[in-house]
Amino acid sequence: MKLGVAIDIGTSGIRAQKIDLESGDIQKTVITLRNPLPGANVMDHLDFAITYGLDLAQGLHVNAVKHVIETLGIKPEELERMAICGNPIQLSIFQGIPIDDLAYAGERKKEKLNIKDQERNARIIDCSEIKGLEVYPNSKLVVPPAIRHEVGADALALIIKSGFLETKDTAIATDYGTNAEMALIHQGTIYTGSAAAGPALEGQQIKYGKLASPFVISDVEFENGNIRNYVLDEEMNTVKAQLINPNNGDIIEEDSIKAKGITGTGVIAIIEAGMKNGIIQLPKINTPDHILYLQDKIKFFEKDVEAAGLAMGAIRAGHLALCNAAGIEVADVKKAYMSGAAGTYMDAVKAHQVGMVPYNVDEVIQIGNTSLIVAKEILLSEERLWELQEIAAKIVSNHVMFATDQAFKDAYIQEISYWSEGMPFKMLKKFLKKKGLPQIDLPEGTTKVTKVVEKDIPILGDEGLEVLERVGTYLTMKVTCPECPKCIKVCPNDAITIDEEGVVMISSDLCDGANCKRCINACPKDTFRWENLTVLEQSA
Repeated sequence: MKLGVAIDIGTSGIRAQKIDLESGDIQKTVITLRNPLPGANVMDHLDFAITYGLDLAQGLHVNAVKHVIETLGIKPEELERMAICGNPIQLSIFQGIPIDDLAYAGERKKEKLNIKDQERNARIIDCSEIKGLEVYPNSKLVVPPAIRHEVGADALALIIKSGFLETKDTAIATDYGTNAEMALIHQGTIYTGSAAAGPALEGQQIKYGKLASPFVISDVEFENGNIRNYVLDEEMNTVKAQLINPNNGDIIEEDSIKAKGITGTGVIAIIEAGMKNGIIQLPKINTPDHILYLQDKIKFFEKDVEAAGLAMGAIRAGHLALCNAAGIEVADVKKAYMSGAAGTYMDAVKAHQVGMVPYNVDEVIQIGNTSLIVAKEILLSEERLWELQEIAAKIVSNHVMFATDQAFKDAYIQEISYWSEGMPFKMLKKFLKKKGLPQIDLPEGTTKVTKVVEKDIPILGDEGLEVLERVGTYLTMKVTCPECPKCIKVCPNDAITIDEEGVVMISSDLCDGANCKRCINACPKDTFRWENLTVLEQSA
C-alpha cells in the first residue's frame, strides 16, 4: 500500500489525514489542540521566529508534524507523499522560507530594511530538502501556491472550494479562526485581508476553552431561563446534553454525555443567547456572582465575554475594511461563506446575529475545512496542483493590510468600545458614520443557511479520529541559577520544568510566548535567556 499524508497547518493546531494513494481513501485522522510555536496567535508566532530564529521555529513545526505522522501509524520508510496547506506564515516556517516579508507591513518599511518578497509558488520537492524531514527518504513534499506572497494557500483554498469565483453576487468568504482569513468579491475583483482575531474563536484564551474536539460544549440554547448544553461526541457530532441553571450550576435535566470545556462555537452561542435573553449586557453578566454556569462545573466569565467580543469585533472590522477598499457598503454583501472548524460548528444564524456575518446577507453557506480538502487534492493529483497555480496567477486581487489600514483601525477602536466598555450600538454606528466608513446595522430577520457539511472534517477514516491533547514539542537549555523555582511558579500554563542538573524543558505548545515572558522577567538578568534555547530533537 502506498501511503500519503494531507496536513492543514493552522495557527491554532494541526489537522492531518493518512490516505491510501492508490484508492484515495482516508484511513485515519489526527488533530492537535495547539500549534507547536509559543504564543496564542499568528503575531506571536512571527515574533518568536523573527526574534529567536527561523531555525528554532521550523524545528518545532517539523517535530510536531513528525509526531502527527507517527500517531497516524506511518513508518518513515512507508511515507511516499506529504501535502501541506495553511497560511503563508505557517507554511513558510515549516519549509524554512524567510518570513521577513510577511512580518513587516508597508513597502517603504521593507525597502528601508532591504527585504525582498519570497517566492511562494506551487512546488514538489524531496522531503530531504527540508531540514528535519530527511527521515522520510522515499517521500515528496507537495506545496500549494499563494495568490500573492501575503495571500496564502489557505485563502486560495477558501476561494476555490467555496465556489466564490463563480458567484454573481457581491460575496464574502471567511475562515473563522485565530488568524481569520477573509475575501470579498465585487464585480470580478477580489479583496483579501487577514484579521488576527485571536484564539477565542477557537475556544482558547477562554477560561474553560478548548479547540473543537470530542466532548466540548459547541452550542447552547435558553429554555425557560435555563441553559441547554450541546456537546460534540467522540465522532464530532453535536448531541443534546444537560439542562443547567445558569445562576448556580444546578442540574435541571441530566444526560450521560460529559463535557470538558467550551469550543469557540459554544462561546459565540453563549454570547448570542445571553445577549438575546438579557443575561449578558455588554460587558457584564447579569447573574448573582457574574458567572454563567454550564454543565460539568464549566463556567463562563466576564473576561471571557471581553475576549470573545474583541475577536468578533476584529471580524466585523475586517469585513468593513474590505467593503471600504472596494468602495461599497456592507449592506451590498449578499452572500457569505463560512469555513474552518469554527465556521462549520457554529450556528450561522447566531453568528449573523452578533455581527460575525455581514448584516444584510441573503444566504450563509458553511463549507468545512477547505485547507485540508485542498491538501488532499494535491496529494492525490499533481495535475490539480498545477491547475491551482494557474488559477492563483489569474486571480485579480487587492490585499488590504489591516495592520496599516486606517479604515480597519478606526472600525476596530469602536468595536473595542462596544464589546469591552458597553458603548451602545447606536453610538458605534454614529462614530463609523462620522469617520466616513461603510455603515453596519443589526440584522432584520433570519438569514437562509446552507450547510454543505455537518463536520469540518466529514470523513475521519476507518481507523477514526485521534486527538493529541499535547503536541509533544519542547524547547530546552542548560541554566546555572539559584535554587529558586520562580520561573516555574510564574508560568501561567505550567509549561516549564527544570531537572537537578539545571536542564530547562519548556513545552512549546503551552507557552504563551511574546505576550508573557514572565519566566524571563522573574529570573536574575541574563540567566533565563531564550536566545540559548534549542529544539529537543525527536526521531520520526
